[in-house]
Amino acid sequence: MATKPKKTICPLTRPEFMDKAKALAITIDGVAMQAPPREFSTGSLGWNLNSKTTMDIGGVPVTVQIGMNVTLVGSKDLPGRATPSSEAEANESNA
Repeated sequence: MATKPKKTICPLTRPEFMDKAKALAITIDGVAMQAPPREFSTGSLGWNLNSKTTMDIGGVPVTVQIGMNVTLVGSKDLPGRATPSSEAEANESNA
């Protein structure tokens, strides 16, 4: 029977990532863009870029949509993620 590969452990904490991660410089077809660091709704940490740009295909300008996630492997399992139910409870107690 095959064994499962060992899970990758993220070497950073959530606060370390959010405090120290810088925007990623991304260039697509010569257009420079920035992907800011963020926590995804899944709890994973990484960078996200959503944008539109124009590219030339055979002399015809076409609009393209860009959607890109760069995710830290193992970051979803880091402690300290606010769950939707705990966020709702915190909002109720602050009201």
